[in-house]
Amino acid sequence: MKNFTFNINKNSYKVKILSHEDNTINLEVNGTSYCVELEQEIKKQKTPVLARRSSSANTEKPKVVNPASSNKRAISAPIPGVILALNVKVGDQVKENDPLLVLEAMKMENNIMADKSGVVTAIHVTVGKQVLQGDALIEIE
Repeated sequence: MKNFTFNINKNSYKVKILSHEDNTINLEVNGTSYCVELEQEIKKQKTPVLARRSSSANTEKPKVVNPASSNKRAISAPIPGVILALNVKVGDQVKENDPLLVLEAMKMENNIMADKSGVVTAIHVTVGKQVLQGDALIEIE
């Protein structure tokens, strides 16, 4: 298997490892065979495991509004991303296709527009917050 030469106190030793299984090694030193048992078990390398931290995003689910009983409409995140800018505040009057906020996703800035005219009644996000697809962002009445 492997050959080594050791010099100890000016004496030369030629060591040849014949086999190695678990804690037992068969070797030959200057032509004499030896069976050596290791005191400690050789630890095998483990495959690294990917550990993920839990998301710090808010796990609270948005309230579902029944459209028949209310004019409120929640604008949801079309894709996961980070809020870069808020262009409105609660109480602002908006028209259809007015920009409400900027959502960064995959290094692209996406303008989220109002889908109807109305008044902003609630904002569920802040600048820098990470959102998932379907998260409520803004409510318009």
